[in-house]
Amino acid sequence: MLWHVFNAARACAALDDVIVATDSDEIVAVCRTNGWNVRLTSPAHRSGTDRVHEVAQSIAADVYVNVQGDEPLARREHLDALLELMSDDDVRVGTLATPCAAADVNNPNAVKVVTALDRRALYFSRATIPFDRDKTGSVAYFKHLGFYAYRKSVLDAFCTWPESDLERTERLEQLRFLDHGVPVHVAETPYDTVGVDTEEDLQRVEATLANRS
Repeated sequence: MLWHVFNAARACAALDDVIVATDSDEIVAVCRTNGWNVRLTSPAHRSGTDRVHEVAQSIAADVYVNVQGDEPLARREHLDALLELMSDDDVRVGTLATPCAAADVNNPNAVKVVTALDRRALYFSRATIPFDRDKTGSVAYFKHLGFYAYRKSVLDAFCTWPESDLERTERLEQLRFLDHGVPVHVAETPYDTVGVDTEEDLQRVEATLANRS
């Protein structure tokens, strides 16, 4: 799974470096065997953003990109879209969304996002949002994908804030930014992914990768 994620990131020419940040000695060993740049980070981190922040303390960059290791369907195009979003210096946090497949609309493991007209996120939820009150069947749902980009200043701020109530309730770290008034800008991509949280997710990924081959 990590091999697919790493190679998708390495295919993005706009990235200066690709680093695996982990608290697992086993993953460190795999990375070193493959010659991948790896950093062993603290096991105390509660989110991927905290882990990226640790790496950012020793590596200077204009933008830090977080591609979660459980996204084996990651593609170079995801990162291209994300970095294009960050080409605007006013964007401090960026992420991705894709039209939500029918199978994921009511799936709590597929996080939905609702955006304003300027593509700033209004809310992220495991619930089915927006709610189709009149049962029109014409609501456009968007699934949030686990790719993030940050400026250093907002990473520093994130790690000084305590876990918010909304973040704790939904188990979604990005809600901490919204709770503190930090806009999260969302770029749309046509390329869906499946974050591997369950055995069913793994089976979907394996089937997709087999079809690609």
